Formats: sequence, structure tokens, C-alpha cells
Amino acid sequence: MSTEKTTTVPSRIFLSPPHMSPSERELLLEAFDSNWIAPLGPQVEAFEREFAEKVDVPYAVALASGTSALHLALIILGVKPGDDVATSTLTFVATANAIRYVGANPVFIDSQASSWNMDPELLAVELREATLRGRPIKAVLAVDILGQCADYDAIQELCKQYQIPLIEDAAESLGATYQGKPAGGFGDIGCFSFNGNKIITTSSGGMLVTANKAWADRARFLATQARDPFPHYEHSEIGFNYRMSNLLAAVGRGQLRVLDERVKQRRENYRFYQQEIGNLPGITMAPELAAGRSTHWLSCITVEPAEFGATCEDIRLALEKENIESRPVWKPMHMQPVYADFRAQGGSVAEELFAKGLCLPSGSSLTESDLNRIVGVVHSVRGHANTIGEFNFHQRVSVPSENAFLTGRPS
Repeated sequence: MSTEKTTTVPSRIFLSPPHMSPSERELLLEAFDSNWIAPLGPQVEAFEREFAEKVDVPYAVALASGTSALHLALIILGVKPGDDVATSTLTFVATANAIRYVGANPVFIDSQASSWNMDPELLAVELREATLRGRPIKAVLAVDILGQCADYDAIQELCKQYQIPLIEDAAESLGATYQGKPAGGFGDIGCFSFNGNKIITTSSGGMLVTANKAWADRARFLATQARDPFPHYEHSEIGFNYRMSNLLAAVGRGQLRVLDERVKQRRENYRFYQQEIGNLPGITMAPELAAGRSTHWLSCITVEPAEFGATCEDIRLALEKENIESRPVWKPMHMQPVYADFRAQGGSVAEELFAKGLCLPSGSSLTESDLNRIVGVVHSVRGHANTIGEFNFHQRVSVPSENAFLTGRPS
């Protein structure tokens, strides 16, 4: 008889999994039974209408992804090959990629410590210097990072001063507010993502919102292969296959109905972490702007190793050992090998956030037991740094090429 002990692997806690309700299933089956399977259809039209109302912007266009929304926004606002677009360096790569899709050059702006979002003071420096160089910034693409709106009073004023359009990448901030207004409406065009890890999801998908009807119509036209109004297929310009399917829109409608509940739960997650680990020596929770209300799409911490006795990588590895997913804060774009040769303003704040930041599990379906399990691991790591974690921590902050993020470096 075998005397070997069997170990039970604890159930996986994911970083930000989808959270479905009965509504999504009902609406999906309704769409399926109607035989509206292909892109477009009544669910798409209803989703656009309901979404526009929710974010208080007149027009919404349902698309295949948040990235496609960013791409179309840049085209609609006239960004051309060779133009420079100021954008946040602390972001997911899709933001910068969309700028490259139109042949333009991203100019990366560092974060402000008070919100982790684009620093308006550094944006002002870049706009002024770019104008003096005779190569003015064509547009600003500001990112609402990790569920919190950027400082739009300052950013909007700068865009008005320099007469350039503003795009709001609200992929991570649906349900957030700034000065009491919903995320998505602070730019000339706002862009949302419904990827599987977002607060609401359609599996894949996105939304473009704007107060300009002509731009919304233009987005729909370009997103449906730029088909001209003829009974046959006629095309006078290049378009894209970017429209959302009727099935996914049905899921989105159900998700939208429970958005407020999902935001409430994620804010509760943040409050729990703040209470249970936020006051530990060396641990600081991601800040919330006084002028805004974050969704805390992801609850994040920064870790001072000398005070906590371990690094954020030590915590990540310990969580993974217990089958709990966590993730470093976004690696800044100016540190990415593919974008190392593009200009940036500053960079030290975003670099430090990447070096010391960790995103904890933040899903709206987390249970009290899950949360206790997570903070228990964090407590257990305190004062117990390991050499593997320390090595990976240093590897995390390596820079791909010499002087890659110096201010004023030509692109």
C-alpha cells in the first residue's frame, strides 16, 4: 500500500476574470434564436443606445475591440503618417500600437504620482517644446489607468490652448467618474474595451463614443469596410472589418445592466486590501484622485523592499505558489524594446511604479474567503525576501537600449 501523501492544489484565483449574470445568457439566446449571428443587428443598435446613455455621450459605435476604437479615432481626427501624438507611457501596448497603425509617432508622457495617469505639467512641456521645434503635437491620447480618470481639467485646457484634439482611452475606466461626470466623455472621442478581463466584457469588443454625429457616422462607415451606398459593393476608400457581432452585443447589454454592482464590488475589494495590508510598513495602495472616483478595476500596491522586507516580485511569486494570479503594473512604453527609440517626457515615476508595483486579484466575483487567502499570503511574505524574487525584481526594471527614454530624443 502506498504511503505517499496527496496534496490538494487550491482553486485558482484569477486577476480579473469575467463575471456573468443570468441577463447575459437570456439576451444571448434571444439573439441566437433570432438568427442575427453576423455583425450588426438589433442587439448592436440597442447596446449602442444604452451605452451612450450610461456614459452620457450622445453617440456610441460598437466595435470589434478597444484597439479598433483607438485606431478609428486617430483616423477620424486627421492624424497622418509622420505626425506626433502625445500619449501616456504607463499603459497597455494597444494605445501606442494604434498610433503606429496610422503611421504616426507616439511621444510618451510620464505619470503623475498622485494618480498614476498622464502628468499634465509634462504634457505642457512637450506641447511647448514641440511647437518651438516647428513640429507641433497633432493630438493627445490620454489613458485612464487601472480604472481612474486622468486629470482632465488640466489636459483639456492644454488641448484647447494648442487647438489639438483629445482622445480618451477609457479602456480600463468604464464606471469611473471625474468631477462627477462619467469616464469616456472628456475627449473629442472616447474609446472603451470589453476584453475578457475588463469590468464588463463581451468576450472581445469595444466602443467608440463621441458628441459629434458626423464622426460617429464616419466610424460606422470605416468599420464596415467603407462600403459606399450602392446596391452592389462599391468602395472608394480603405475600410476595416471592425464592427461588433449581434451575439456579443447581447452579452454586452446584459453586462451593462450590472455595471454599477460590478464597480461597487471592485471598490469593496480595494477597501478590503487597504484595511488588511494598506498600513503594513512599505506597502502603499494606488492613490485615488480627490476630483474623481476610481472603479479600482485593478487594486494595486507599491512595495518598498527595505521597509517591507521583500519585493513586489517576492509577493507575486508567493501568490503564484498558492495558485493566485497577480501581475506587475504596466511596463512603461518608453522601456519597451519596440518603442525604445521614440521620444518621451520624463519617465522616472512610471519606471518606479513598474519596479515596485503589483496588481492584486480584483475580480467582482471574489469571495471573502478569496480575499482573506490573498492577504494572508502577503502577510506571510513580509520580511522573507528570497533570492529568486530579488533577481526577477531587478530583471523587471532593465532598460532595452541606452538613453532610450531621454527627453527630446528624435523619433
